[in-house]
Amino acid sequence: MDIFQKIQEKYIQEFSNNVPLDEFLLNILVTALLIALLRLFYIHYGNAISNRRKFAANFLPLALGTLLIIMIVKSSIALSLGLVGALSIVRYRAAIKDPEELTYLFIAIGIGLAGGANQPILAIVAFTIIIGLLYIGKLISGRKAFQQEEQLFVHIQTDIDDFSRITELVTQTLTYVELKRMDTLEKGLNLSFVVRAEGLEQLNELKNVITGLSPATRLSIIDQPEVVL
Repeated sequence: MDIFQKIQEKYIQEFSNNVPLDEFLLNILVTALLIALLRLFYIHYGNAISNRRKFAANFLPLALGTLLIIMIVKSSIALSLGLVGALSIVRYRAAIKDPEELTYLFIAIGIGLAGGANQPILAIVAFTIIIGLLYIGKLISGRKAFQQEEQLFVHIQTDIDDFSRITELVTQTLTYVELKRMDTLEKGLNLSFVVRAEGLEQLNELKNVITGLSPATRLSIIDQPEVVL
């Protein structure tokens, strides 16, 4: 029993003195709520071609980890100096395929910073303004988010050098076409597209027109482009 009393006096009381428990829980709750809204916004309105639902799952641990670091730095100068030394040996080399992904990561970090600095009102106001401006920008540009579940990856390898002819055939056949990569070969081209198709009829028509280019032309259609791009 004495051990539990000592723990309560030494650690719990020290924690309560440095960081009031009600403020701590409020900041975590506000941060988690804002990150959930950010995740939904990114999934529905983002334009990255990678799996947005999978990528957005990183927002919450990133924001809460940032919140924890800031609270540690605030509560103790000694701990903050030790934390700086510990983090200086860490190297992050995550592959970011799209600048938009980096933008949303910074927003998540900013929300975590505001939560750790005990500024929940600032976090709410800033988040509302940022998301509002992003949504207005989407409306002005008129560009809708690309639906991950509807996209296909189309790869064409051909000995034909006529780029305009190939892209014209693809765009005339499918509903949506976006060129993602082009490689020139010694004879011919390697082309990669992210596309949408209304149904199997369009894909069958695409197969007929592309394979009709030449006997050496090859067509690949994959349902999950994020594994190859």
